[in-house]
Amino acid sequence: MSSYRIASEIQEFRSRHPDVQAVDVLLPDLCGVFRGKRVPIDELGKVWTDGVAIPGCTFAVDITGETIEETGMSQALGVPDRLCLPVAGTLAPVPWAARPLGQVLTSMRGPQGEPFPYAPRSLVETLVGTLAARGLTPVIAVELEFYLIAGGRGAFEPPSPPVSPKNGLPQDRTQVYGLAELEDFEAVLDDITAACRAQEIPAGTAIAEYGPGQYEITLAHRPDALRAADDAVLFKRAVKGVAQRHGFDATFMAKPYRDQASSGMHVHMSVLDRDGRNIFAAEDPAGSEQLRWAIGGLAQTLPAAMALAAPGANSWRRLQPGSYAPTVAAWGVNNRTAALRIPAGPPASRRVEYRIAGADANPYLVVAGLLAGLLHGLDGRIDPGPPAEGNAYGADAPRLPTGWDAALDLLDGSAVLRRGLGDAFVDTYVITKRAEQRKFAAEVTPLEYGWYLRNA
Repeated sequence: MSSYRIASEIQEFRSRHPDVQAVDVLLPDLCGVFRGKRVPIDELGKVWTDGVAIPGCTFAVDITGETIEETGMSQALGVPDRLCLPVAGTLAPVPWAARPLGQVLTSMRGPQGEPFPYAPRSLVETLVGTLAARGLTPVIAVELEFYLIAGGRGAFEPPSPPVSPKNGLPQDRTQVYGLAELEDFEAVLDDITAACRAQEIPAGTAIAEYGPGQYEITLAHRPDALRAADDAVLFKRAVKGVAQRHGFDATFMAKPYRDQASSGMHVHMSVLDRDGRNIFAAEDPAGSEQLRWAIGGLAQTLPAAMALAAPGANSWRRLQPGSYAPTVAAWGVNNRTAALRIPAGPPASRRVEYRIAGADANPYLVVAGLLAGLLHGLDGRIDPGPPAEGNAYGADAPRLPTGWDAALDLLDGSAVLRRGLGDAFVDTYVITKRAEQRKFAAEVTPLEYGWYLRNA
């Protein structure tokens, strides 16, 4: 980035937000959790020109924040710092902060300024570059579901539905697409929209979902898959921050309640050629030949990509038959029971909806898995077979893995995803997640005490 653009971006920000005295420098880790530093506003220019030093082992950290030494990325290397550079266009105010504050997203780089191969954002950057070299531009839109929950709970206490500021009643029933549920929490939802506008996150339609306190907000499509993934990670931060400002918490946990709906992340994708034409467009509701090839590649990679789309122990509670969370690698036309759905619409809008991910997944990894499957399908001209009709849970299609361990094994052994994501990333991810899995399995739960302490 030129020195002129650096000075211009910082100067514009400071002129619009003269009260801001500090900026949070953000780096999403392997799990999508933000790490980083808070820098005084007067040092912001140095962040642009010199970058920020953060240890590379940030990408060998599990969901609890523990660095997994077995990856060989930490003490074995001397815990070296790596350079993180700001992402242009992401310097923005933080409207929910208690005092005037800014934030900027960063990207970790390699020794020569190349994408750092262990960073999820780098995977998307590299795959987008591969597609661009072929004259192809993926257009991506992300839909995210989340729950508003009552604030003030302890770290290990179960969640409870939020109490409406309007009527003082808990939102304790399911009213999908209910307008009253939107009105009950319109203040927090309006502030989420306003925060997204301030940060240039293209948040659009909000709907009440199937669970009490559950909502979905759609982010507008972008002909820039990397920026679309940036939007999704920054959106999750904004939702949580605004909710806390209103006295609630927000969670993107896949299955926060045993008997209520899970939360998913659905990603829509079309692909433009060099002339800006959608290569998936066709009068046929099933799309073009290229769309079917893409679906063929995605279907073949879905089982291994589940390790990215369902990244933790709770993720697997979401994947139940009949729950709108897919359990087979089926595709369908205008069919929400399919893992890969072609939505209805005019020919120019033909796209695929990738429905396997939970809301807890790292958006960069979900998009990376999607793009790797796209490339595999286009390169191999893979026939996906006929679309599923009716309830796709019973379709004659490969079953998706039903557990965390099996999914990690499939990812570890996937030549296609290793080619798309790189051996360095896959090895580190699998080692980190297996360590996280062992840590979770070692915990003795309250349910075990209730069932076994006296009766065993």
